[in-house]
Amino acid sequence: MQYKQVISAQHKNISLVAHDNMKPALIAWCIKHKDKLNKHNLYGTGTTGTLLKNKAGLDVNALISGPLGGDQQIGALITEQKIDMMIFFWDPLEAQPHDPDVKALLRLAAVWNIPVACNQSTADFLINSSLFDQEYPKSIPDYESYIGART
Repeated sequence: MQYKQVISAQHKNISLVAHDNMKPALIAWCIKHKDKLNKHNLYGTGTTGTLLKNKAGLDVNALISGPLGGDQQIGALITEQKIDMMIFFWDPLEAQPHDPDVKALLRLAAVWNIPVACNQSTADFLINSSLFDQEYPKSIPDYESYIGART
């Protein structure tokens, strides 16, 4: 696979996702960082997105619930380069019925080279990074080149 350089915009599209046991922690984290988050476009799976709207006062584009396909909607947005960063407070101690969807979502984030925080400490590092509110160059798969080489 060949790669190409793209510029991640100063104004980011950020996905906010949390498993049920982690929703309170994500809500608290979002309230703490509300001023920074409000400067960006926010997306969330259904329940999480709705809770963040109601409890944190954030303007979140709520998709459908994760187990019903919301994880896959976020994944599709990643492949379309419409998500620049993902904050995903997942619960490593609780079995999830949609675990394959979660693994697929994390795999897509790695393939498309977007920053991912799976816990509060990493989320703190991301939001406090000097790159959070700046453009930055990154490498992504050159899918057009890949398709052209296969025909």
